[in-house]
Amino acid sequence: MSRDGFGSKLGIVAAAAGSAVGLGNIYRFPCELGNNGGGAFLLVYLMIVLCLGIPVMLCELVIGRKTQRNSIGAFKLLKPKTAWPVIGYMGVFCAFIIMAFYCTIAGWTLEYIIKAVGNQFQGKDLATIEQEFNAFHNMGWRNVLWGSIFIFLTAFVVFKGVADGIEKYSKVLMPMLLLILVVLAIRSLTLPGARAGLKFLFHPDFSKITGDVLISALGQVFFSLSMGMGVLITYGSYIKKDDNLATTALSVTLSDTLVAVLAGIVIFPAAFSFGVKPTEGMGLVFSTLPMIFNQMPGGYFFCIIFFVLLAVAALTSTISLLEVIVAYFVEELHIKRGWATVIASLGCMVLGVFASLSLRDGTSITIAGMSFFNSLDFLSAKILLPIGAFFTVIFVGWLLGKTKFFEEITNQGSLKLSVKGVIFFIIKFLAPLAIAFIFITGLL
Repeated sequence: MSRDGFGSKLGIVAAAAGSAVGLGNIYRFPCELGNNGGGAFLLVYLMIVLCLGIPVMLCELVIGRKTQRNSIGAFKLLKPKTAWPVIGYMGVFCAFIIMAFYCTIAGWTLEYIIKAVGNQFQGKDLATIEQEFNAFHNMGWRNVLWGSIFIFLTAFVVFKGVADGIEKYSKVLMPMLLLILVVLAIRSLTLPGARAGLKFLFHPDFSKITGDVLISALGQVFFSLSMGMGVLITYGSYIKKDDNLATTALSVTLSDTLVAVLAGIVIFPAAFSFGVKPTEGMGLVFSTLPMIFNQMPGGYFFCIIFFVLLAVAALTSTISLLEVIVAYFVEELHIKRGWATVIASLGCMVLGVFASLSLRDGTSITIAGMSFFNSLDFLSAKILLPIGAFFTVIFVGWLLGKTKFFEEITNQGSLKLSVKGVIFFIIKFLAPLAIAFIFITGLL
């Protein structure tokens, strides 16, 4: 039986970029940039993306396309009867727990779309909007409901398969996301005082580049590009043998970075225009920005558009997370895609219930002093993702080897890639050191 896969180059880039583009691009990147010197952080981030992000992404794409298997089956095929498939299992488990708590946050975007449509921010100051956001946190089962609805939307796409589901909807969702960002960016640039926000974003103050900025930029790159969770291996396995992996990796990283920068153009001019510092993370998205829209001419419509943007960005990410789990069920456990999607979705939904309920004030659902939600976030972001990425580059650099890597990225020598030696040097030596650095500092 023929294996499902992507049918076009646009579909590959749209789906893979969709996996990378998520809520982190819209709120986490501007927050990191705001806390770490503005343009200085952006410059460091871009350098790390080009020098480290693309090589590490190529590692996962190479493993996936070479084997045409899911993240676990790939390691089983390349190194049977060894411990290496554990990395694949870690990726599937990581995707599972991220899906569970990520859909909780994604569900908030649906709640806030309803609020925006109902004009419920009108006439309210920041303190009132913040109080309402905190009150919403404590509506445990309302959070569960929205999170479950978001999982259902994700399952609807994944259920249809790779070409007819993931690729088809990614080719619609990604252009929609970019269009919304451009519209919001144009509106933000027309606000009085917008120039100060642009200066902060694009005028680097090199005195701000410190060790902490480097650490933050490294962490943001690897977090943003979905590395270490099996997504890129799984998506790589759906790429045709004659497609160019290097240009795919470059296109995905540039798309991801473009979205993050556009988000900065949306947020910084607006924040500076209204005298707000965009360094508040979740509070920025669900409290500060609604307050800004509330004061902006035409803000009612732009507020609705903004939360639709957040929902679309979240959906492109959750689709890729669920596909990692479903691909494992289908190929390793031989469960039909329909049932695999249902089982995986229900599992994420059950775990998501505990994540959502743990956000209530005074909750008893804690692990190691953290809420269940935060413990899932810590386990995935601080432990599983860096360990998975570390051993993936070690595998490609030291076990798969230069010859097989070159064969895959040059399509058996039919493509010219003059920097392939540099890329492999980074994979073999620099990338493991950088990822180990992220892992150690993240735990300190």
